[in-house]
Amino acid sequence: MTRMIFRRLSTRLLNICVASFCKAKQIEKAESIIIDGIRLGLLPDAVTYNTLIDSYGRFVSIDAAYAVLWRMREAGIDPDVVTYNSLIAGATRRCLLSVSLDLFDEMLQSGIYPDVWSYNTLMDCFFKVGKPDEAYVVFKDIILNNLSPCPTTFNTLINGLCQNGYITNALMMFRSLQRHGFVPQLATYNTLISGLCKAGKLAAARRALKELGKSGLMPNAITYTTVLKCCFRSRKLKQGLDIMLKIKNSGYTFDGFAYCTVIGALVKTGWIKEAADYMEEMTRNGIERDIVSYNTLLNLYCKQGKFEAMYELFDEIEKGGLECDEYTHTILINGLCKAGDIEGAMQHLKYMNTMGFDSNLVAFNCVVDGLCKARLINHALKMFESMEMKDSFTCSSMVHGLCRARRFHSASKILRYSIRSGMKMLKADARAVLDGLSGSGCAREARWLRSKIRGARLLH
Repeated sequence: MTRMIFRRLSTRLLNICVASFCKAKQIEKAESIIIDGIRLGLLPDAVTYNTLIDSYGRFVSIDAAYAVLWRMREAGIDPDVVTYNSLIAGATRRCLLSVSLDLFDEMLQSGIYPDVWSYNTLMDCFFKVGKPDEAYVVFKDIILNNLSPCPTTFNTLINGLCQNGYITNALMMFRSLQRHGFVPQLATYNTLISGLCKAGKLAAARRALKELGKSGLMPNAITYTTVLKCCFRSRKLKQGLDIMLKIKNSGYTFDGFAYCTVIGALVKTGWIKEAADYMEEMTRNGIERDIVSYNTLLNLYCKQGKFEAMYELFDEIEKGGLECDEYTHTILINGLCKAGDIEGAMQHLKYMNTMGFDSNLVAFNCVVDGLCKARLINHALKMFESMEMKDSFTCSSMVHGLCRARRFHSASKILRYSIRSGMKMLKADARAVLDGLSGSGCAREARWLRSKIRGARLLH
């Protein structure tokens, strides 16, 4: 009897170790622990295999997860609903609808009855691949099979409707559920508020935020930053700052992400002094700087023209042991270009490439624009031709630079490239090239280009 209890305890300990390594994404070590356990006479159970299946489904592939199911059967352990739920979840994360459906059918054929989580995951998969009608059928199946929907069911339903653009339906569903006694969780409100914000329905999002405050639930950083970002995106800066003030007056402590959201929006809209004030407040409140905070401060210095401070801050980041991301390097390259140090910008772009950031379009665009503004057109053209990826900003910078250099024929080639690539082009760019061609005796080429532009309907 004592030996049996010891073995059970040991298997439980084995499962705890396996789960810990799996959470740390060290699946090979988890597998080694299982092998060592078997050598000691500890046989893995359903929990062991289900933990492995979930981990392989999350971090490796659905095929690797399914291979564990075969091992499980070979060991004489029958899969259960948790096994299949983990497999379906792995397929859903990768939007593999056909695989999710096959696994669901296999589960039924094996005599395993789906639970509410099986249906929740399948419903989520339908939403992810843009099939909201089919997702709603799955929701109705939950009721028809006498299963009780859980808060995650409703959160999945509301989030899926929002993600697929059915914001009004999501709001109606939310109200209907409330009338039938459903008490929304904070996650439900956050999902709805996020959907309303993405749809540009700021007034409705603010009403939902107000309702959340009255519900007794405490909004978190995700709630507030979602609404703040929507205010700033809609250029309702005063509303955004008013919300921030109300939040602070209610005793809520802002984190670095919330501060950076506000500071970044203020910098983008030209409210540099206000952005600097919030950055100082963030430092006074003792919030530790992460790479996002540093990037926000770098961008602020760039807008203020404090280029020396930018370079000092970049050194501080590297000496502090933080890893710069591509946005950090791009801000610095942009700062170098604005300071007129084009050679320095190009050198830093090369350094960036050696660090593994070899496809950063924004950084390349900064250098192309800087070269054009410095009237180094040949260098700009050479870089333009070497770029694997280009967008409308790249082409617009080149068109402006070439027109300033009165190289209208070359500018016309760039416009034609934009048309072939289906890129949007500015009316001002098209007008500058067409007027330049007409004024330099190339009226025939101008007429031909005008007809191509009209046919493409890509002006904005």
